[in-house]
Amino acid sequence: MIELADMIRELREQLTTALTDGDGRMLRFEAGPVEIEATLAVTREVGGDAKVRLWVVDAGANGKFSQAETQRVTLTLTPKVVPPGGRRAETAMITGDEVDGER
Repeated sequence: MIELADMIRELREQLTTALTDGDGRMLRFEAGPVEIEATLAVTREVGGDAKVRLWVVDAGANGKFSQAETQRVTLTLTPKVVPPGGRRAETAMITGDEVDGER
């Protein structure tokens, strides 16, 4: 299982890699909105520093969360780039080599 924040962090890393791979290439792509759909399990920890956590659930793993509420959510993220020393975010331009099985 993975926490929602970790999933978004990994997405950011993958998009950053694609962005830097495109430096200096003639053909670039503008990153449009990224839509993520996931089933989340909401759990609450008890104790002094109680926390609510959002876990991304694999299909068929709902049984593991008998004490958790699950919700299907869709997040729409719009990648932006803030250049070093820049104040204004710019549209992200990405590219990269094709990965086997990619469509």
